[in-house]
Amino acid sequence: MIYTRIRGGLGNQLFQYCIARALADRLGVDVGLDIREYNENSAFEMGLYRFNLRAKYNPEGLIKHKKDGKLSYVWDIVRGNQKHVYQEPHLGFDSAAISKPDGTYFKGYWQTEKYFKDCVEKIAKDLEIVDAASDQNIAVLKKIDGCTAVSLHIRRGDYVSNAGYNAAHGTCDLAYYTRAVAHLVERFGNDIVVFAFSDDPQWVSENLKLPVDVQYMGHNSSQKNYEDLRLMSRCKHHIIANSSFSWWGAWLNQDPNKVVIAPQTWFADPKMNNPDILPSDWMTI
Repeated sequence: MIYTRIRGGLGNQLFQYCIARALADRLGVDVGLDIREYNENSAFEMGLYRFNLRAKYNPEGLIKHKKDGKLSYVWDIVRGNQKHVYQEPHLGFDSAAISKPDGTYFKGYWQTEKYFKDCVEKIAKDLEIVDAASDQNIAVLKKIDGCTAVSLHIRRGDYVSNAGYNAAHGTCDLAYYTRAVAHLVERFGNDIVVFAFSDDPQWVSENLKLPVDVQYMGHNSSQKNYEDLRLMSRCKHHIIANSSFSWWGAWLNQDPNKVVIAPQTWFADPKMNNPDILPSDWMTI
């Protein structure tokens, strides 16, 4: 079995699943998801239940973490369990990770398609949402299917409210979205329809002004953010934020003719860099 620690928001969770599932498929073994960090006090929802995953949740034999108590953690080391842990060494693609042996426990974020590029079809099938869409979302899907739909995502939330996250990630300014829309208008004409998604929809509706039709999406709660992913993935083209959430909204659209626009700067902190975060056919502005 290949194990992976699941932590953070839904975008992070999907990357953490994918590296483990891809390696497990190469080895012909199962995947174990360590979701012990999620409870009623967690900052994020554990959203992987909403997808068609091939995995076991909290299987027997999981390693101990430091927060489980010093004695338990040390005893786990003595027993040799911690020797199977593989910590992500840096933000970019790590070629050693894709050939680890059975029993490996991944710790990290693993944010690049390169970890599962060889099994895209299987991964895309795994990431199909199993919950039926609500009537309201079905209505939006019909709108999306009936036009040249562009998903646009603005990440605010903790990127704004948390000083540490803001220093590390920052936010995309409105000028970025204006330039991205202008590029798509030049390619596809003025009749594109922008579907704007955000964790701060009121701010977006008050501040995002574009020279095309904009549909402001704000009806799905944070507990149902997977519904926004479904809507985003049905759009024909995508303008993403420096966010793993909108990364997946674009990636889940498997149309080879899609255009995906991403910000040139992914991290505000110049010490942070992931040169492999974007697939090679996505463009930056």
